[in-house]
Amino acid sequence: MTQTTPAAPDLEDPLALEQQVCFALSVAARNVVAVYRPLLEPMGLTHPQYLVMLALWQHEPVSVRELSRLLLLDPGTMSPLLKRLEVAGLLVRGRDRSDERVLAVTLTDRGRALRDQAEHIPPAVVAKLGMGLEELTALHDSLTQVIAASQAALVDGRVGGGAAGH
Repeated sequence: MTQTTPAAPDLEDPLALEQQVCFALSVAARNVVAVYRPLLEPMGLTHPQYLVMLALWQHEPVSVRELSRLLLLDPGTMSPLLKRLEVAGLLVRGRDRSDERVLAVTLTDRGRALRDQAEHIPPAVVAKLGMGLEELTALHDSLTQVIAASQAALVDGRVGGGAAGH
């Protein structure tokens, strides 16, 4: 499979593929996840599982509901991810002692120990991408704004409007 650089934007055509933010985000996400894959495989993690582990290393113990909120995933998507991580011996799901209605997630010793192995991943990704930390930080800030704007648009039920391709 040959990777090519997208052509220059066609400013005359509002439906030009190269002008679509959704296209750029989709390809960038797919490619960045592919960069993570060989780094995560030795740890036995997929990229979505890695994101769950990142949230748990930072916030454990945490309810499934809160974990869903942190990862911006619906609880139905969380359940199979958590189940696979539990089968792998990295976490335990159980009722919260202070509120039996709440399903809490806690890391096992093995799950906590995996954090040490994961510490090499962020610098390895930065090195593989060949982009400066400043540039990646600016990109992260811009994407965080896109996430907030898109969530607001979904909540508000806004459709259409705005510039073509954006």
